[in-house]
Amino acid sequence: MLYYLFEYLEQQYQLPGAGVFQYITFRASLAIIFSLLLSTIFGRKIIAFLQRQQVGETVRDLGLAGQVEKAGTPTMGGIIIIFATLVPVLLFSKLDNIYVVMLIVTTLWMGLIGFIDDYIKVFKKNKEGLSGKFKVLGQVGLGVFVGAVMYFHPGVTIKQEKINPEFSNEMITQNSPGEFYAEENRSLKTTIPFVKDNEFDYSKLMSWMGDGYQNYAWLIFIPIVIFIITAVSNGANLTDGIDGLAAGSSAIIVFALAIFAFISGNIVFSDYLNVMFIPSLGELVVFIAAFVGALIGFLWYNTFPAQVFMGDTGSLTIGGIIAVIAIAVRKELLIPLLCGIFFAESLSVILQVSWFKYTRKKFGEGRRIFKMSPLHHHYQKSGYHESKIVTRFWIVGIFLAILSIVTLKLR
Repeated sequence: MLYYLFEYLEQQYQLPGAGVFQYITFRASLAIIFSLLLSTIFGRKIIAFLQRQQVGETVRDLGLAGQVEKAGTPTMGGIIIIFATLVPVLLFSKLDNIYVVMLIVTTLWMGLIGFIDDYIKVFKKNKEGLSGKFKVLGQVGLGVFVGAVMYFHPGVTIKQEKINPEFSNEMITQNSPGEFYAEENRSLKTTIPFVKDNEFDYSKLMSWMGDGYQNYAWLIFIPIVIFIITAVSNGANLTDGIDGLAAGSSAIIVFALAIFAFISGNIVFSDYLNVMFIPSLGELVVFIAAFVGALIGFLWYNTFPAQVFMGDTGSLTIGGIIAVIAIAVRKELLIPLLCGIFFAESLSVILQVSWFKYTRKKFGEGRRIFKMSPLHHHYQKSGYHESKIVTRFWIVGIFLAILSIVTLKLR
């Protein structure tokens, strides 16, 4: 909103300094500062409200150290993250940008699913929460929406080829950089990490259909988007098991995605690093900045000992946002590396359950690979304090984020 206000003031009255709102970096800086303030200042008020409403966590005794003491801690703290993200986005971003609109819808969509799940757990006293099939249905619905937007919306385009590859960066930085590139075009191309010629077009998967196969690419693209959103949101949900783990790990992941978005959305940097230039994507940096600020501000109250838990309201929203950002910046194939913490947590559950069922069927007695899953509970059972587990997971997350960023040139 403020973007349009200052744009009007500059055009109509040439207000000194109003033009600074045209810069993404300036608005992103304001967004992260504002979201930090909102999450830390209003976070306390929201926690107090949740306490008055007796929105306390119901803890099942799993034999974990310090677990019983957490009973009654307010949950649904994801409201803080959603609030502190959306307010700066509405204030500082261009609301006609399709990527921003897509992320706002994602935040509200997944936030609503998570809220319903938490509401059922807390107020209906049903520990299972929202039925799994309804959660999946909600994730599938979001996947269909995001996939359809990425495929059909005219504002989702890329620019790749220079008209003349001998043009230098100095020429590209002139007032009309776009004239040195081919026209924008809609494409389902993505990037494959660690590969030299690292572009892959999803529509190629439908080439067996013969001429005009590109018109049916959505049949394969949308299911892929659904799978990514479902996998990442569930991975974030599984990671949210000890104080500060999900929020801290997510902040690291999202910061790396901000770098990808800024580079891919900037014609100079994308040309220098020889990566896909995606027009209008740079505006996503404002959203991501607000989201990072909200996550860090939430950690003020969520680090050990936590004063509030994010609940599914937060974890499902976080996972959904990360998945959609990765898809928008064409880095979804990097998710197993960048979101390695989520991937390891999910994999530990899959392996544990699968092995237990297999051994019970074969030997009549279920056996376990880990002392407990998800993975962070295995380390708790091994005697590690949860603060040490969280810190070490963060360190691993930072390493994976750096390695992911390095893929820009490591091919």
